[in-house]
Amino acid sequence: MQPNWLMQRSYLTPNRIGLSFGEETWTFVQLAERAAQIAGQLASCGFQAGDRVALLGPSTPELIHVIHACMHLQLEMVFLNLRLAPSELTYQIADAQVTGILVADSETTKIQAHAHTTFSALFSQPINEVSLAPEWDEQQTISIMYTSGTTGFPKGVRQTVQNHSSSAISSVLNMGLSERDVWLCIVPIFHISGFSILMRSLLYGMPVRLYEKFDAAICAEEIACGTVTRMSAVSAMLERVLSYMEAHGLTAHENFSGILLGGGPVPVDYLKRAARLNLQVAQTYGMTETSSQTATLSNEDAMRKLGSAGKPLFFNQIKIDGANAACVEGEICIKGPHVTPGYIGQFSKLAALEDGWLKTGDIGYLDEEGYLYVIDRRSDLIISGGENIYPAEIENVLLAHPLIQEAGVCGVEDEVWGQVPAAFIVIKAPITAEKVIEFCKMHLAHYKIPKTIKFVEELPRNGSNKLLRRKLRQL
Repeated sequence: MQPNWLMQRSYLTPNRIGLSFGEETWTFVQLAERAAQIAGQLASCGFQAGDRVALLGPSTPELIHVIHACMHLQLEMVFLNLRLAPSELTYQIADAQVTGILVADSETTKIQAHAHTTFSALFSQPINEVSLAPEWDEQQTISIMYTSGTTGFPKGVRQTVQNHSSSAISSVLNMGLSERDVWLCIVPIFHISGFSILMRSLLYGMPVRLYEKFDAAICAEEIACGTVTRMSAVSAMLERVLSYMEAHGLTAHENFSGILLGGGPVPVDYLKRAARLNLQVAQTYGMTETSSQTATLSNEDAMRKLGSAGKPLFFNQIKIDGANAACVEGEICIKGPHVTPGYIGQFSKLAALEDGWLKTGDIGYLDEEGYLYVIDRRSDLIISGGENIYPAEIENVLLAHPLIQEAGVCGVEDEVWGQVPAAFIVIKAPITAEKVIEFCKMHLAHYKIPKTIKFVEELPRNGSNKLLRRKLRQL
């Protein structure tokens, strides 16, 4: 068992700032009181402990308050990605079999086909008296996030009390903690990178400086002024922050401890530019199934171990399947209390672990000192601005078009986003690239829409007729 994090944090450090947004601030006791109030309003709507609720909203204080209330009431939260198309949201809502949907007033058009409760409607409900549990079972599911699968159908990943607490504790054992720490949150809360910041805040007693959207200028100014000490980002964000700081003659304040950088390999040039600005960068490797980072490269090793994702965090283990020596490539496997116990919905019977290990599908190796190098992230995976895109998901949409016979998708290099999807199509009858794009816009999130459409006579396949996506780039 673990203590109710909201109750415990508001008891230990009631008057410490827990959240700031613009000019507004909330202490931890204010956050807990607001959460208890909304928990009573959720109860008046019929929600009770153990129910599963979908959340859709931007990274605002309102969303944070609702999240805290759901945790207080012990609801399982299914986080919906704001960038998804309505059909994608429909799949996740149906697969999760949620009791209800809570949505920010600004986002209702995306789920108008589904019964839902807006935040404003929730906040106007009467406040029922509810008994809030002072302790949580470690295996209780807190959050569920969908991650794309190689089949093209996203899987709902369970993240428990133990998963989140183990991840947060491992992280702080690696990077340390100071009373002056403030985490700048500019990554979406519906991503594990954003939600894990909220979990660390409650466990560490650390303020979160929240912004609804990423803005390079704001991030650079906060870093230079020393008003924040930590930040999570992906490479595309880092480059924009670096460019702004360089253009305006800014350097990182001595209070700023560093950036946790995930979402794929970091260009060496970015690390060198960051070093010139006194900006420390810690490369990380993790995924939805591991409740954020599972390995981190310390800043002191950044230049010595270029390209490495570092060593596993304290409670975590990493091995390369089948490797019996250093620098032998194979599938990366992960073990530890931060790893998901399993999935929900149509993948609920799919075992997440094999003999206690999570087989990631990523290919990499460990060097002589035990540092992890990720060679290929799920071989066919496209990482665009930190977003994971599986080609099969796009191909399934393309193949639903009546004029398309075959479709293959791969990632191509892009200066801004790292990679973007490109589609190769065999058609049944004439159709323009513009019409294909229009069709994709109806079924896919913007970042998943192919940036290039190529019409070909045939797709590269092997002897068993399996599509060879690695050869698409040669086309």
